[in-house]
Amino acid sequence: MVWRIAARDLLSTLRDRRTVAATVLMPMILIPLFTLGLPLMLGGFIGGQQQERQKLGVVGTLPQTLRSALTRDETLPDGTLVRAGLQLVAVTDARRAVQSGEVEAAVQATAAIPTEAGQGRGRLEVYAKLNNMRTQTGAYSKVRDVVDTYNRTLTLARLKTLGLGEQALTPVTVAPVDASPPQEQRSGQLAFLIPMLMLQFILSGAMATAVDATAGEKERGTLESLLVSPVRRSEVVAGKLLATTLTALTSASFSVLGFVLSGLLVARLTTGRSGPSSDITQALGGQLTLTLGGTLALLGLALSAALLISALLIAVGIYARSFKEAQTYIAPLSLAIVLPAVMLQFSDFLSLSAGIYLVPLFGAMLSILELVRGVVAPPHILPAILANLVGAALLGALALRSFNREEVIFRN
Repeated sequence: MVWRIAARDLLSTLRDRRTVAATVLMPMILIPLFTLGLPLMLGGFIGGQQQERQKLGVVGTLPQTLRSALTRDETLPDGTLVRAGLQLVAVTDARRAVQSGEVEAAVQATAAIPTEAGQGRGRLEVYAKLNNMRTQTGAYSKVRDVVDTYNRTLTLARLKTLGLGEQALTPVTVAPVDASPPQEQRSGQLAFLIPMLMLQFILSGAMATAVDATAGEKERGTLESLLVSPVRRSEVVAGKLLATTLTALTSASFSVLGFVLSGLLVARLTTGRSGPSSDITQALGGQLTLTLGGTLALLGLALSAALLISALLIAVGIYARSFKEAQTYIAPLSLAIVLPAVMLQFSDFLSLSAGIYLVPLFGAMLSILELVRGVVAPPHILPAILANLVGAALLGALALRSFNREEVIFRN
């Protein structure tokens, strides 16, 4: 009987093509858009700024060597342009020239710029809109890089006269070695989006079935005919919970597939390529590869989260008087998932105790993030699953209590 009720609700969901498209197609479209499109777009912006020739205002005069360095293009041995030089424009008021948009940045020497090390300390003021990402990655970034190179060149020339080489500047070198697991290295800086989007799609997938099977049936008047049939109320709740969970898991499965596809696309697009755009795409986009144990743990976490969310939606849906009222109650649930998930990007700074994994949903999101980074930790995964199952049982009991109360069933 539970399966019959579940099949009845699933059939009602499948008749709505928009719901099917949102459950299946949206994860396949939105997830690559976030995890691949965003890094590609950001890399394109930054790379484009480096290869674009911006205008730099100059107040007064600069040493010819520094002027040449500012206007010179940087290319790879094969001729590929890495960074375009700046176009120098003489201005009288650096601040006004930047504010008016005449130039993207402007420089003014308030103390004479030395042409040799040991001639004193020069001061070069750089005027730019520092809260502007375009400026930060364009003219301002180029000026800083060129001045750093200029300082190093003068210092090395001075050391050479003293009989010292370049190694005198760095008696000790630091060689960073990434000790994180291979999967964590590949996961990228946007890995925290995976738990958030997965649970968000579980919520959206479960919402259509849960609301239609509760508040929707109350509006259509079909819930009464189901309740007067020879079916136990516990079977009704179990059947609706099963249908809602299956819809949620379907959406979650396609979201995982979307992450895998976006990872494969990142690998394909960045293989054999170099430059700012490719580097940023690799750093942010990342790839999702799971071991067998990690896959099973991810399925367990997704299943428990789907059960908890489905039980919550059914309890809320049966309490509501109408379909529209149910949607009003459910809308804030998205924030309950998004806000904690945003904190996952700062999880490295948090002192995580074992008790945090007993928080329903949030413990599951933390565990999913660890799995994405290649860490399979049963002491964290099992409590997270258990917390979700306990929460689902309590909410399921609340839904069953509501189904047994006539003042709730007929409150529309």
